[in-house]
Amino acid sequence: MKTLTIGDLLARLPIIQGGMGVGISLSGLASAVANQGGVGVISSAGLGVIYREHSKDYNTASIWGLREELRKAREKTKGIIGVNVMVAMSNFADMVRTAIAEKADIIFSGAGMPLNLPSFLTKGSKTKLAPIVSSARAAKLICEKWLANYKYVPDAIVVEGPKAGGHLGYKPEQITDEHFSLERLLPEIVSEVRRFGTAHDTHIPVIAAGGIYTGEDIYRIMELGADGVQMGTRFVTTEECDASTEFKRSYIEASQQDIEIIQSPVGMPGRAIHNSFLERVKQGLK
Repeated sequence: MKTLTIGDLLARLPIIQGGMGVGISLSGLASAVANQGGVGVISSAGLGVIYREHSKDYNTASIWGLREELRKAREKTKGIIGVNVMVAMSNFADMVRTAIAEKADIIFSGAGMPLNLPSFLTKGSKTKLAPIVSSARAAKLICEKWLANYKYVPDAIVVEGPKAGGHLGYKPEQITDEHFSLERLLPEIVSEVRRFGTAHDTHIPVIAAGGIYTGEDIYRIMELGADGVQMGTRFVTTEECDASTEFKRSYIEASQQDIEIIQSPVGMPGRAIHNSFLERVKQGLK
């Protein structure tokens, strides 16, 4: 596989481990992926719950938790460590500032349009910025806005197709529509990003995500123009993943019929494994 180059960051394997909250991808999984030559990613979502013993204030606990996880990761690896911060989070700004202050290598940001992400960079900061998009139009808008408002070009762009597991930037009816498949969208987005990059004398790597699981999937998607791939679910059941054994077992034992589309907490469609909690949500009990 070819090396993934994001500015001065070189990932020997062109694989980014997707950020998975709450407590699924923390320093344990991120450092393990980074040690193997990929890009390890800590999710900032829900850290206030995980670190609530440090402070009863969610925001305070979240900031402390992200610092702690980044420092733990740095103790375990010299590889590339990123942070995933969702635009839809109430503490988006705090998490971005903390990641930059702690010198995270890269911030991945989706679940909304991170139009002001470059505004948080400080003098001398080397943290790279990678927006997550679901259309060529969104990629073009972010590139143009960042350049016009901050004289900043995205260091990479992640394209999440409708088969991704997280918060999807699609309408429910688009999720199963082949016109919105990753295979259909990726070449359009690559073309748009390449055109912008050429006009500004830079190469912006495009990372493909959503439903990529095997080596064959990686090859097929990279043949469509991607510089690398992002994989989340593939890492959940590994020994190194920070999730509980029970959580991992639910993935292993799930069948295709158990997977359902839900309304995620940030108001977007998302994939989930059917369980009693979702039943209670449907009944209005949660």
